[in-house]
Amino acid sequence: MPTDKLSLGLPRDSPQGYRGGLLYSACYRLTIYGGPDGELGASLRYLSQRFTMPYPELKGLLTDIGTEELGHLEMVGTLVYQLTRNLKDDELKQGGYDAYFVDHTTGVYPSSAAGVPWTAAGIASKGDVLTDLHENLAAEQKARTTYDNILRLSDDPDVNDVIQFLRAREIVHYQRFGEGLRLAMERQNQKNIYAVNPSFSA
Repeated sequence: MPTDKLSLGLPRDSPQGYRGGLLYSACYRLTIYGGPDGELGASLRYLSQRFTMPYPELKGLLTDIGTEELGHLEMVGTLVYQLTRNLKDDELKQGGYDAYFVDHTTGVYPSSAAGVPWTAAGIASKGDVLTDLHENLAAEQKARTTYDNILRLSDDPDVNDVIQFLRAREIVHYQRFGEGLRLAMERQNQKNIYAVNPSFSA
């Protein structure tokens, strides 16, 4: 992941990074950091699943995408901090960021838009090649939907550039996991139409 992607959106040295009507959006942008379909869970899911993947191509796929998701985590964390770092007391209240501020000041804390802290319960590493790949396909679509919802609410073109970039990567990941699933099915059984594991099926 090129480090210059962090320059997408608001400039690093902008003291007014929270302006432009986006103060209220910092909380829901946190959900793509540590929400149920965010980058933190995605990176840990894929990097955990790779240990039990039976095929080198799929281990490499999970390593590549899991590592890329860590880069996305940094991008989102940077974005959230830029939007909130110079908030004043009245802006905290007007923007609905005051409850978060009480617990975390402007620290970047992994949580959902509703304020629910990140939990590993949603990682879904099952240890079965077909189950995990299907989970990953669904996870990428859920993440894409979350980005779609944020774009519906956001009116800042600079920040939207970042969100659109990340959304596009979710689509690419979905496509690559689809390729991985086809490879796994071919390796397990050329006639594996129903995506079952022939090791356990009569």
